[in-house]
Amino acid sequence: MRKHILMSLCAGSLLLGACAGKGEQKMSVSQEPDTLLMLVGSYASADQEGIKTYRFNQETGEAVLASTLSGIENPSFLVPTEDGTHVYAVGETEKGFTANALALDTLTSGLALLNSQSTGGASPCYITVSPDGKFVLTANYMGANITVFPRLADGKLGEGHVISFQGKGADKERQEQPHLHCVYFTPDGKLLLANDLGLDRIHAFPVKQTPGTKGTDLLDEAAAFDIELAPGSGPRHTCFDKQGKHAYLLTELSGEVVVWTYDGKALIQQQVIKADTVGAKGSADIHLSPDGKFLYASNRLQADGVAIFKVSPSDGTLTKVGYQLTGIHPRNFTITPNGKFLLVACRDTNEIQVFARDAETGLLQDTGKTIHTDKPVCLQWVMK
Repeated sequence: MRKHILMSLCAGSLLLGACAGKGEQKMSVSQEPDTLLMLVGSYASADQEGIKTYRFNQETGEAVLASTLSGIENPSFLVPTEDGTHVYAVGETEKGFTANALALDTLTSGLALLNSQSTGGASPCYITVSPDGKFVLTANYMGANITVFPRLADGKLGEGHVISFQGKGADKERQEQPHLHCVYFTPDGKLLLANDLGLDRIHAFPVKQTPGTKGTDLLDEAAAFDIELAPGSGPRHTCFDKQGKHAYLLTELSGEVVVWTYDGKALIQQQVIKADTVGAKGSADIHLSPDGKFLYASNRLQADGVAIFKVSPSDGTLTKVGYQLTGIHPRNFTITPNGKFLLVACRDTNEIQVFARDAETGLLQDTGKTIHTDKPVCLQWVMK
């Protein structure tokens, strides 16, 4: 029951310059042909370089470290704003849990910490920005809640508003309480959806048409409703197609992809298909290829790898076409905007694997161009 294209890297309070030679002329990544800025979040202590930025060439698959940032404990998930001026990162801890605002310098690829706010809930594991850019939200896994922060004019975060949940799920070990794992908006901006791994539900909140500037002004909590999933499924991450007609949800515990149609009001279940066929209970991340023809879902704990599905152009349903083994604990992955490469953050082998992607078959091949970095768990492209 409810109670109430650049990729960068974030961590810390000091802005560090890009790793360029003294005589090298600096330019923004967007001025370099085929070069993107990649943000990498990781599990790290506050005195370690928890966030890194890399310059990644999406034609060759080559990566160069651009900057590092320390000062945030376990910046395990981060997100850039659409204009590429700011990055928001969680501090995923059970004590001192935070949402952190950072300024991004696209010339140097460096980050500077602007301010931090308590999430009011332990272990924030996901962070997103509202479509209008006025709010930042976190999903707090151990806090059994989500937090809505107003985004101030200078990019800093205002005081957060906490929305809490109660209950437990079917799995006594993994669902002893609500576990909020992902917060995201429908493509039309009408709903905020919160995946609750602990309660096997998606909490849906209508977005107010004319929100104010406080954390309480974004969502119509009185009109909220739940979308229920099968007991013991454990909903984790979701992605939408570009048309906004289909959503694909990955369940962590049952290891399935649930295909939904979206009608502007609610999600309607259309298909359920296995991503984890060994019962590892560790499915993690899910993304569509840029052309929308293939869907990928990562699995951990056993047979670590990425399940590959072909998407039906007629109704959005899935057919499994392959499985690519990866390094250990592939928590998060990303696909280059041109669709040529898929990069996997393998936490326990301390590497980001770079796979070439076949646009016709959807299958992956390891390029061997591995990026070695400590405990990577989040990869994001900065799109400006």
